[in-house]
Amino acid sequence: MTAAIKRLVLDVMKPQEPNILEFADTAANCAGVAGVNVVLVETDREVQNLKLTIEGEDIDASALEEAITDLGGTVHSIDQVVCGERLVEQTGTPQDR
Repeated sequence: MTAAIKRLVLDVMKPQEPNILEFADTAANCAGVAGVNVVLVETDREVQNLKLTIEGEDIDASALEEAITDLGGTVHSIDQVVCGERLVEQTGTPQDR
């Protein structure tokens, strides 16, 4: 049995259309998702790069990636995953300096 995913931070590239409102709405309607934050990081003539922060009780990462792909997006990287019974925030260490 795998631990429930509580947070995912994704780097996503998408075409100009659909807009980020549709990306946010689609992600919010995926199984296990309680909230979504979408930030436009970079844009050019053909594509946009987004940072998606998704939180919930048991996020279905496969369904989420499929929904992003269905909208024409591509997950470039998974930049953060938080799993388990509760959210654990990142803390600073001497190596971070």
